[in-house]
Amino acid sequence: MPAGSRMPAISAMPGWVRQCLSVLAAALAVTAISIHLGPLPAAGTGTSERWQWPVGNNPEVLREFDKPPEPWLSGHRGVDLAATGAGPIRAPADGQVSYAGWVVDRPVLTIEHRSGLRSSFESVETDLSEGDTVSAGEVIGHISKPWHCGSRACLHWGVRRGEEYVNPLQFVTDLRPSVLLPLPPH
Repeated sequence: MPAGSRMPAISAMPGWVRQCLSVLAAALAVTAISIHLGPLPAAGTGTSERWQWPVGNNPEVLREFDKPPEPWLSGHRGVDLAATGAGPIRAPADGQVSYAGWVVDRPVLTIEHRSGLRSSFESVETDLSEGDTVSAGEVIGHISKPWHCGSRACLHWGVRRGEEYVNPLQFVTDLRPSVLLPLPPH
C-alpha cells in the first residue's frame, strides 16, 4: 500500500474477505485466551479446579480412554501416558490419598479430590499413606514396574466421578469440538 493511503473500510471489502477476517480474529482471540489461562476445563467436567498432567507436560497418549458400553463390559477406563523410566508422578489437583497399595500385581495410588472426583494411578511407587494430603503439582510417587504398557514405561491414569469412569484428558485439555458459526448478514 502506498504511503499515506488508507485501508478500505471493512464494510467495503468483499464478503469472503470479511468472513476470513472474522474467523482469523476469533482464532486469535481463542489462542490468546488459551495462552493466558492455560487449558480450560471442558464443559460438564463438574470442577472449576485447574488440573495438571501427572507426568511431563502434554505427554504422548499411548492408549486412549475407551468407555465400555456397560459397566461390566471390557474397555479402557483411563489413559496410558508415556513416561521415562522411574520418572516422577505429580498430583493433578489437590486432594487426599484414599488408597496406596497393591491391586492384583501392580502398585496403585488413589487420590480423592475436593471436586468429588477420584484419580487412580498405576504402576506407582509411593511413600504416601491413606489420609495424606497432596497439592496439585506435588510429586506423589514414581513410575514403577511392572509397567502397565508392557516393555514401555508409562502411567495408567484413571478418573472416576462416583463409580463412573470418565476421560482424564478432559481435565488437562479442552476436548470440546471447535464450532465455526456463520457470520451475521450485513
